[in-house]
Amino acid sequence: MFLLDDIVLAPFKGIIFVAEKIDELIQKEISDEGRIKERLMALQLKFEMDEITVEEYDRQEEELLEMIERIRVNKENNQK
Repeated sequence: MFLLDDIVLAPFKGIIFVAEKIDELIQKEISDEGRIKERLMALQLKFEMDEITVEEYDRQEEELLEMIERIRVNKENNQK
């Protein structure tokens, strides 16, 4: 019976495995302060080259700075 269960559930286990790996990558991406700083510098370059408006720059900059602040708070909470 267990062998049959393993065979039937194998595709779902594979999907769950892939979903977990994707989640790990996303968590790593959003918790890497260096990457967010790179995105902030790229945003500034776009603004200086008139590729985006002041409003768009302000909106994206605020989002990125909030992400950096959350990362720092999480690091402080994890160290306590």
